[in-house]
Amino acid sequence: MFTNRVVWITGASSGIGEALAVRFARKNAKVVLSARRQAELERVSQRCIDAGAAPENMLVLPLDVTDLPSLPLAADNVITQFGQIDLLINNAGLSQRSLCKDTDLSVYQKLLDVDVMGQIALTKAVLPHMLERQSGHLAVTASVAGKVGVPLRTGYCAAKHAVMGFFDALRAEVEDEGIQVSTIVPGFIRTDIARNALAADGSAFGKEDDNIIGGMDVTECADMIVAALAKGKREIPVGKGKEMAALWVKRVAPEMMFKLARKQD
Repeated sequence: MFTNRVVWITGASSGIGEALAVRFARKNAKVVLSARRQAELERVSQRCIDAGAAPENMLVLPLDVTDLPSLPLAADNVITQFGQIDLLINNAGLSQRSLCKDTDLSVYQKLLDVDVMGQIALTKAVLPHMLERQSGHLAVTASVAGKVGVPLRTGYCAAKHAVMGFFDALRAEVEDEGIQVSTIVPGFIRTDIARNALAADGSAFGKEDDNIIGGMDVTECADMIVAALAKGKREIPVGKGKEMAALWVKRVAPEMMFKLARKQD
């Protein structure tokens, strides 16, 4: 399915992005790795090669998704290297752990810049290429927090709700043009997302989250995502805990979900 397909993953230096990169490498895809930390990208690239990827099928492309003017050039670089982009996975992102009353506005701005505007801008940079070919697949790593609002994550929930709305609307626009759009909806996955989350003043939260510690293994998560992308699933819930039930409760009993959300932390 993914042999010789060009798969571009942002946020590829750790967590879900890293795990996805290894999975696609094992499926003989041509993998483009993007994030801010080049040394970590080089590490992931070597891990992919160790997993069986041909070195010429790996491209390390450092990228800051908040540097919006640089994104079209980055897309051009991928096309120059590999000739096309078959699948873009917008996976770069930040989380948050702070009460609204304590949170500096700059934290909300950063969350929206990284988690929303960066994803939109890179997608817009790639979309004309896919429309010209009448082929391609666009994906975004959203979250259960893009469906359900919970305490300490007002900015994160706002951002993830925004990308869910954007990509759902984009799908309605481009699906008849041969472009697939998938929203990935993870629950609690064992990554450093909580440790790297923003505190009220914009510093790193720096602490483990019990829910994350007890979440799904990131490798299992990546396997589920890759399988669902191969099937062209439009929405991809992935997780194993009680948070996944929240997706159903929010649809059928929203008042109950609002009450339950007050008990989360």
